[in-house]
Amino acid sequence: MDHFIYKNGALHAEDVAISEVAAAVGTPFYLYSTATLQRHFTVFDEALDGLEHKIFYAMKANDNIAVLRTLAAMGAGMDVVSGGEYAKARAAGVSGDMIVFSGVGKTEAEMRQVLAGGIRQFNVESEPEMRQLSRVATDMGKIAKITLRVNPDVDAKTHAKIATGKSENKFGIPMSQAREAYREAASLSGLEVVGIDVHIGSQLTDLEPYRQAFTKVAELAEALREDGHNIHRLDLGGGLGIPYERSNEAPPLPVEYGQVIRETLGHLECEIEIEPGRLIAGNAGILVSQVIYLKHGEGRDFLIIDAGMNDLIRPAMYEAHHDIIPVIEAAPGLEPAPVDIVGPICETGDTFSKQRAMPPLKSGDLVAFRSAGAYGAVMASEYNARPLIPEVLVQGDQFAVVRARPTYEEMISRDTLPSWMES
Repeated sequence: MDHFIYKNGALHAEDVAISEVAAAVGTPFYLYSTATLQRHFTVFDEALDGLEHKIFYAMKANDNIAVLRTLAAMGAGMDVVSGGEYAKARAAGVSGDMIVFSGVGKTEAEMRQVLAGGIRQFNVESEPEMRQLSRVATDMGKIAKITLRVNPDVDAKTHAKIATGKSENKFGIPMSQAREAYREAASLSGLEVVGIDVHIGSQLTDLEPYRQAFTKVAELAEALREDGHNIHRLDLGGGLGIPYERSNEAPPLPVEYGQVIRETLGHLECEIEIEPGRLIAGNAGILVSQVIYLKHGEGRDFLIIDAGMNDLIRPAMYEAHHDIIPVIEAAPGLEPAPVDIVGPICETGDTFSKQRAMPPLKSGDLVAFRSAGAYGAVMASEYNARPLIPEVLVQGDQFAVVRARPTYEEMISRDTLPSWMES
């Protein structure tokens, strides 16, 4: 469920008309619904009711500080994968003991940054990282609480670029090597083993891979306890999918995901940590763009809009689908026609959809990309010297720009000339 609905034929976010925002900030722009963010967090929280648990929002999905603060106010912690994300989480008011640090390539500088600032735990991905963290923590006189991320070799049945739990993926320690890795971790100074971490991928639409992975985690937890390790936290990652195509069958619900956790891991009496990102933010955001031209080509028509692949790269990178709808509903009786929806970037890959059935649209009309709140703005770039687009947050009948569009002057000012070029 989201809070983007038509009222009297005009698309609204909660009680704000999208066309009103477009007139105020210009297009293209991202827009997020506070009510949808809050609802999606609550649905996850309720799904784990009765289990000791904490929800750590995966910031890589959408790291706007206003979004982070909205979720933190609901009780969310943050799952970060870089020093920059850690800094943004702290800037949003999140305390260190509500942040977990994931990722395969943590640097010494990042380790020092978060140990100094406070951190709940490191989700360690390899033996070399574990040894480096031990050296850094010992040097700083700190104790770093850790889980080890294990790779269960489970096929998440998702896009190859976002699958993370198979043996050929770069993530985690192979399950077969886990007990030896934990033995080494327990022997290293500056570290305290607290649990197990697992994450098998993103945009999962089937619960069976979770069941397989969690069953393996349960077996490992029991073995590690027999080895003398104090396993009391299970970080299960995130990855539950969202319905990008409204016409398709909906992915499993969080309550069903929670039941799988109870059935596979409930007997261990561990604190459960989950790291949802896409399911919280994805359907809480839209991308709004304006039609520039309708171009009649050889055997097909092109709807050219002012958003480009630099603003939303998912279709170009993952062949991803986004429902695209007019901001003003089409008049009854108008027949949709197939068009290629494309942006202004000088790349053939700057294509959002081919032969999509759309109602008649003309220059100046607005369209909205649904399910654009996750992996949209965070993956944007300034390719073709196009400024990053604004982000807007709606609450009830209010809206505010929460990241402004930079001017050309601001973009240019970030470049500097070497001394030999200065006159």
